[in-house]
Amino acid sequence: MSEAQATTATAETGGVKKAPTTFHAILGEKVGMTQIYHPKDQNLYGVTVVKAGPCPILRVKTADSKDGYNAVQLGFGSRREKTISKSQVGQFKKAGAATARYVREIRVDDVKGLEAGQTVAADTAFKPGDYVDVQGISKGHGFAGVMKRHNFRGMPGSHGASDKERSPGSLASRRALGRVLPGQRMAGHYGDAVTTTIKIEIVQIDPEQGLIYLAGAVPGPRGGLVTIHETVKNKKFRTEIIRSTIKKDKMGNIIKPGAKPGKK
Repeated sequence: MSEAQATTATAETGGVKKAPTTFHAILGEKVGMTQIYHPKDQNLYGVTVVKAGPCPILRVKTADSKDGYNAVQLGFGSRREKTISKSQVGQFKKAGAATARYVREIRVDDVKGLEAGQTVAADTAFKPGDYVDVQGISKGHGFAGVMKRHNFRGMPGSHGASDKERSPGSLASRRALGRVLPGQRMAGHYGDAVTTTIKIEIVQIDPEQGLIYLAGAVPGPRGGLVTIHETVKNKKFRTEIIRSTIKKDKMGNIIKPGAKPGKK
C-alpha cells in the first residue's frame, strides 16, 4: 500500500472517507472580511473568511484514460435533485455523494490515492502558513468610464473646457496610422471576470466550522464561489526569518558588548 493510500485508510472516520493530504485544493464560499491577530508575529491582519468544504470528489480523470489528462472534479454546496439533469444525478449517485450546487474541475499532476467518493476538508487540504492562489469572479460594475476602469487622471476642468473633466482624450494619431489600435484603453464593461489572486497566506483554520482565514482581499462578492489551491509560486509556505543578534559596525567588524557596571 502506498503512502497516500495509507493516509486515506487511516483518515476514514465516522463513515467519511477523506482525501489524502497530498491533494491541496478546495471549493468555498466567501463569507466576508474581519481582523485577527496573527499567531506567529502577533500583528493585526485584515483577513477574508471563506467557508470551505466539505467537497466530495465526484470523478477522477487520468492521462491513461480517454480523458487524456489528470484532473479531479469537486462538488460544493447543496441543490435539489429535481433541478438538475438525470445524467448529473447519475454522476452524483455513482460517487455516493449528494447533489451539489457547484461542480469544478481541478488539474493535478498525480492522481495517486484519489478516488471518487472521498471528501476534501479544509484542515486536511491546508494548514496555517501555507500560501495559496484564490480564484473567483470579480464584482461587476457594468459600463464604466476610463477614470474608473483604467484609473485615468482626466482632462483639465479650466481654460475653456466644457464637460471634459472625465473624458479619455484623443484616441488615435492622424499622422501615423490614422486609426484606433486594438487594445486601446477606453470605456466599457468593467468587472464580472474570472480573477485570481496569487500567493495569499492562510493565517488560521477552524476545522469544526470549516473556515479558512486568508490574509488580504479575495475576488468576488459575499456569498460568491471561490477556488483555493496551492500557489504556483516556488515558495509554498511561510518561513520564519531568524535575525542575528550580532552587531557590526560600518566596516563589518563585530562589536563586542561592553562590560556591565561593577564587573572588570
